[in-house]
Amino acid sequence: MKRVLTSITLVALILCSPIPAGADVVLDWNAIAVSTLVSQGQSPFAQARFMAITQLAVFEAVNAITGDYKAYLGTVAAPVGASADAAAVAAAYYVLKNYFPLAPNLDSAYAASLAAIPGGSAKSGGIATGQAAAAQMIMLRLGDGSSPPQFYVPTSVAPGVWQLTPSCPAAGGINLQWQNITPFGVPSVPGDQAWIAQFVPGPPPALTSNRYARDYNEVKTVGNASSDLTERPQDRADVARFYAASSPTFVFNLAARQVATAEGSSLSENARALALLNMAANDSSVAAFWMKYHYVLWRPETAIHAGDLDGNARTDADPTFVPYILTPCFPSYPSIHGSAGNAAAEVLRRIFGAGGHAITMANAALPGLTFHYTRFKQITDDISDARVYGGIHFRFDQEAGADLGRDIGTYVYKHNLRPANEGGGRHESDDGGR
Repeated sequence: MKRVLTSITLVALILCSPIPAGADVVLDWNAIAVSTLVSQGQSPFAQARFMAITQLAVFEAVNAITGDYKAYLGTVAAPVGASADAAAVAAAYYVLKNYFPLAPNLDSAYAASLAAIPGGSAKSGGIATGQAAAAQMIMLRLGDGSSPPQFYVPTSVAPGVWQLTPSCPAAGGINLQWQNITPFGVPSVPGDQAWIAQFVPGPPPALTSNRYARDYNEVKTVGNASSDLTERPQDRADVARFYAASSPTFVFNLAARQVATAEGSSLSENARALALLNMAANDSSVAAFWMKYHYVLWRPETAIHAGDLDGNARTDADPTFVPYILTPCFPSYPSIHGSAGNAAAEVLRRIFGAGGHAITMANAALPGLTFHYTRFKQITDDISDARVYGGIHFRFDQEAGADLGRDIGTYVYKHNLRPANEGGGRHESDDGGR
């Protein structure tokens, strides 16, 4: 079995040594892009958006040369004989350089990648194709609703209504604007978020319901910073810490690179898989933010402090409750880790099959923590546990996020970047792979 590298280790190798001939530059630059976004302090939601832009530019550049799939933009033309490798490198580099001009090592990585490609008209034609794809994707996303930042101030202190938590700035709940972003993979009218309605799984359970009481008491028991090993086993504590530090973008791009390498997928196949993955992750985050600020459900720490006010006799209050990990500053329902993770996993499941993989998760920010998976669902199950055992989400938040993500992942996969001959790849199936 081939040794598996973490994304940070892979990026370090790429930046410190020439890229060997025959390396898959799509996978290499995916690792560079993720590392760049993390090093530049981008939020998990911004990471999803920037990765979708980057990977779609890479896809469009490569596909303009190979013609294997139906185009996304359809306006990028490639010279005859252009190098797909050079196109992929240039597309990723020029997107990242546009948004992060001061990011270290991009220039050296670009030079190293191009040095491994023989000179000539194929190389120069590929670079021009990549530049064009990058420029057109950047232009397409101008004014897409991702900025300027907007904040939400609660208008009520009634039971069940979200209130500011310790991580919040004085301005209020963050990323209010994220619900207005134009999706990448679902048709929409600019400024109109009606597209989300087809995916919304419904409201959270009533505060007086048995379901609410059950999930309230679960997170109260296992998610408290003071929960002991009987209530929160060490492996669940490790999962909570790992997925607090590891965004869906980091996790599922790393998984995709490992599986694609093991499968021996082509440059063109990898360009498409990574584009679909990141489109779905972004679009599910947009829909999840709409739901969050539509239902404005309180977080567990607020709920548990006020458990005697919710009208449910089965939810005792604990004013000393502190979540094991820091609560993000926006409403609870649904989980964005759940939605983005499941959207990405659904795309990967349909392309590569549900199981039989060798995936190793590690993050240099948390040395000593390593997780091994053979199925994509094992990752999303751990993400679900991570947010509950971390004390920041109810289980129904996770389940609604998972439903939302799977539905959006399915839609993005079925309606975008389809094979030119509609034959699919080796394992692909509209019914979910093997």
